[in-house]
Amino acid sequence: MNASTPVFEEAIANIGAAVMGRNMFGPIGGGAWGDEQWTGWWGDNPPYHYPVFVVTHHPRKPVEMDGGTTFHFVTDGIESALDQAKKAADGKDVMLWGGGQVAQQYLAAGLLDELELHVVPVLLGGGSRLLDSLGDADVRLEQVRAVEAPGVTHLKYRILPGTPS
Repeated sequence: MNASTPVFEEAIANIGAAVMGRNMFGPIGGGAWGDEQWTGWWGDNPPYHYPVFVVTHHPRKPVEMDGGTTFHFVTDGIESALDQAKKAADGKDVMLWGGGQVAQQYLAAGLLDELELHVVPVLLGGGSRLLDSLGDADVRLEQVRAVEAPGVTHLKYRILPGTPS
């Protein structure tokens, strides 16, 4: 156990459902889902163990996995994915797992209460800049905590109401 353990235990303690972008689910870019054999990065038993709603432009039937995870593919926008996840969560928290582009959409739309970042000093050479492409959104963050652990810093922010126009 190190300083990361309580951070992750708190983050996952009350999750009833999750949302993620298509690229977080899998590397299949472009058009359709290919032969639909891809079921995510995680093998037969993903770490979620609750319903996960994947925001995508490409329809696909739900994928049921071991451990209680079912991936549902939502083609009618981030609001719909969030509404479906809230219903499935039945009063528990809804976690947005990412990736960067879908997180930007939720931030810009004012649909997040908190933002938790886990910063690791690894240069991957690509990816999405989380706080870019927010359009005219007035996103204000208040730091809740910063926890340094071996190889990572955990940052948690509360999303504050934007400045009225």
